[in-house]
Amino acid sequence: MTNVEAAQAALNAGVRSMKQDWTLALQNVGSVGIGLAGAAVGLVAGYMLIRLLGGRTLATARRDAKDIRDRAESQATTRGEKLELEAEKRILKRKEEFDATLEVAREKSRNLERDLEKRENLVERKEEMLSLKESTLSKSADALRSREEAMGTKEQEIDAALTEQRDRLLQIAGMSTQEAREVVLTRIEEESRLDAAKIARKITEEAELEAKEKAREITINAIQRFATEHTSESTVRSVAIPSDDMKGRIIGREGRNIRAIEKATGVDIIVDDTPGLIVVSCFDKIRQAVAVESLERLIADGRMHPTRIEEVVETVKKEFGERVIKHGKDAVLEANLRGVSPKIVEAMGKLQFRTSFGQNILKHSLEVAYLSQIIADQLGLDGRLARRCGFLHDIGKAMDHEMEGGHPKIGMDFARQHGENEPVLNAIGGHHADIPATSFYTPIVMAADAVSSARPGARRESMEKYIQRLNELQDTAMSFDGVTEAYAIQAGREVRVMVDASKVGDDEAYLIASKIAKRISDEMTFPGEIRVTVLRETRAIEIAR
Repeated sequence: MTNVEAAQAALNAGVRSMKQDWTLALQNVGSVGIGLAGAAVGLVAGYMLIRLLGGRTLATARRDAKDIRDRAESQATTRGEKLELEAEKRILKRKEEFDATLEVAREKSRNLERDLEKRENLVERKEEMLSLKESTLSKSADALRSREEAMGTKEQEIDAALTEQRDRLLQIAGMSTQEAREVVLTRIEEESRLDAAKIARKITEEAELEAKEKAREITINAIQRFATEHTSESTVRSVAIPSDDMKGRIIGREGRNIRAIEKATGVDIIVDDTPGLIVVSCFDKIRQAVAVESLERLIADGRMHPTRIEEVVETVKKEFGERVIKHGKDAVLEANLRGVSPKIVEAMGKLQFRTSFGQNILKHSLEVAYLSQIIADQLGLDGRLARRCGFLHDIGKAMDHEMEGGHPKIGMDFARQHGENEPVLNAIGGHHADIPATSFYTPIVMAADAVSSARPGARRESMEKYIQRLNELQDTAMSFDGVTEAYAIQAGREVRVMVDASKVGDDEAYLIASKIAKRISDEMTFPGEIRVTVLRETRAIEIAR
């Protein structure tokens, strides 16, 4: 309770006491004097008490009010300061945010200024280039006009010279106008041929410069990435016999046994004076292998008569049919091909027993498949399709001895019958340029086939065919006008042609080389490629005496 409340309570108590005294005074009229005196004393005492307590209470209340006011003012001051600090913080934060936003805007503005400056510089450079081009075009136009004028003058001079020449020819030779025209046209044709040779030489040289390095890089890379050993087999195989007495048993009475073997196998058996050997000759490797194995079994068995010979040959043929299929499946698996017809698998297996110039055809097909894939991958084409084209390109050789026609057409028809698609068919039929190439994979297979065939040791040929091919090369080169000598060198892979310098110019020498190469490609069959080199030399010889 506060002092004010205490003073108020005391005052109320005094008032109540006075009311009680006055009530007692009225009730006790008999004791008026005592009541009046007691009332007066109580009134005075209450008044004095009220003044005393009220003064103290007011002073205390004033002090409390002052303290409360001071505390309130202090709290208000502190709260105001806090509010001011918070306001300053918010203002500072907003200022920082504004400064950051402003800096971003300034950076964008600076970037825009830099971009505009770059564009201005680019526009200025383009204007300079355009001005330079305009100047160059203007100079070129002036040069063209001058050239046209000069050519017009030269044409007039040429026309005048031709007219004069025609008149002189008519006067001197007494030729008619038609005859003179023919002479002039012949001369113009010769001059045009020289000009055409120059243009062809220039175009070919430019194309070679651009394509030579790339082609060499792709080819060398393909050869380096796939290199395999080559084994060659002869068309003649020898069979060892335990003694010379076995020769008589192989021949049989009146030659019945040897005729039965040759009839059942389709080979030629040569029994000569060579001790311990008989020779089996056949161009078909399957028939040759069947005959050799049949003979080995018959010799080991010791029973030699026509019926037994036929039984053994039939057994060996059946086993070889299974071997053929196994070789085909192994080759298809090695080439990683899918969806190959069983007939195609069997045909590819037969190529294991076929050779071309001593090169195994199945191994050659696998090599061409991988070379084709490598080349196609480097050119950005489908390597799997190129590998399939290369693998099947010589499939016609499995049956070309049984059917008429070249192996490209036979193989293409066979592959078409067994579901191969058009790029593969075109590669099979066109890898020797028998038909036009309709896809990029055909020339790829042609290149891979040439690389595989022309590698050192890949193929061989008989001495007679080798000499015949060299003679054909030299005769082909000698058939052209102006050629004085021709030599086939480097095992027939290059032809050196010497021409008469007085009859053949430099450009004509280039034209002769092109014609010789084209005729060799059209008329001859050869492995790999043949280089034609035409040499033109002028010698000035004088004798000092």
